[in-house]
Amino acid sequence: MSSSLRLVTVRCPCALMHPFLVAALSACTVGQVESPPAGVAPSAVGTSAAVARGETVTELDKAIWHVFGAKNGDHWFGSHERGAYRYDGKTLVRYTTKDGLGSDSIEGFQEDDAGNIFIAAGNRISRFDGRTLATLIESTTTTPDDWKLLPNDLWFRGPGDSASLLRYDGRSLHRLKIPETDAGRRIVAASPRDQFPNINFTPYDPYVIFEDSRGHLWFGTALLGACRFDGKSFAWIPEEDLHNGSFGTRSIVEDRHGRFWCSNVVDRYEVDTSDSAAPRFRKLKGLRDANRPDRVPFGGVMSAVKDENGAVWFATYGEGVFRYDGKDLVHYPVTVGGSAINLYLIHRDHQGVLWLGTQQHGAFRFNGKSFEPFKP
Repeated sequence: MSSSLRLVTVRCPCALMHPFLVAALSACTVGQVESPPAGVAPSAVGTSAAVARGETVTELDKAIWHVFGAKNGDHWFGSHERGAYRYDGKTLVRYTTKDGLGSDSIEGFQEDDAGNIFIAAGNRISRFDGRTLATLIESTTTTPDDWKLLPNDLWFRGPGDSASLLRYDGRSLHRLKIPETDAGRRIVAASPRDQFPNINFTPYDPYVIFEDSRGHLWFGTALLGACRFDGKSFAWIPEEDLHNGSFGTRSIVEDRHGRFWCSNVVDRYEVDTSDSAAPRFRKLKGLRDANRPDRVPFGGVMSAVKDENGAVWFATYGEGVFRYDGKDLVHYPVTVGGSAINLYLIHRDHQGVLWLGTQQHGAFRFNGKSFEPFKP
């Protein structure tokens, strides 16, 4: 990091550090994916699709954990327990299980080239084509050979406690088991469930899935660090290097120099592909507190994105948002009633606008100077 780093605080309230509560930040559970009925071929789309009329409403739920901007300009908001909202600039419509959604607990959104919206909803993946909602059905013929990277694939987190990812290739939904590691075997052998009976995830369970500029897939895990899949092999940045602890690797982002930040900003990593058969990671200095070089300026990164100018924006659990352009570190507090709130996700839409999903205070939108509550 350059010695000329300057920390600029925007509308700075009193500094606030939240302890990381494992119970509050445990891995989100995605349940079993629906199996095809007897006699039905293993196609990815369910045999029936419900017409999704939805309910016109005037406001979002408070627990909006996910925000997504579609290519057509619509914005989608995923609540923790009250379904998905679609806002077209004029009307806000809420979709729930009554409309064919797989669950009212939303885990995220994706979009394919045709403009279909895929909603990770609790224990299912639902596809919205503009009129109907249909549930994707997991393939019964998936094999390890289905670990591959194709340009138009969509990737989702697998069912909770399954140590897997889901790959949708446009027709089939493949559940792919994350290969075991020595570190993972040691954790499992230690029987953490005996010490923590309510634990509901394996050390391999992914928090985040990220596609880099080369089309390679990265996923951050609950306890094992970050993994990169290049279509042929897996390479790990282990938790012993990342030091994310029980917080897990919740965010992965690539900066303008092709270097990767994995939740803990004390270090960043570049990929050394001089040996294509065995890529390695080179650790580089990340960010430090200007007054305490032995400490990072912030922690608990829940989500991160890169903007159109190449700057990286980090959304933290309880310390607001930080923007780093390679030289200056700018702090944007996010508060309600003068108190910092807990963030969940930061998203950049197709117009370049930044959005925040929060645990209990709805959605926020960046106005060019600060993040303000979004009111449809």
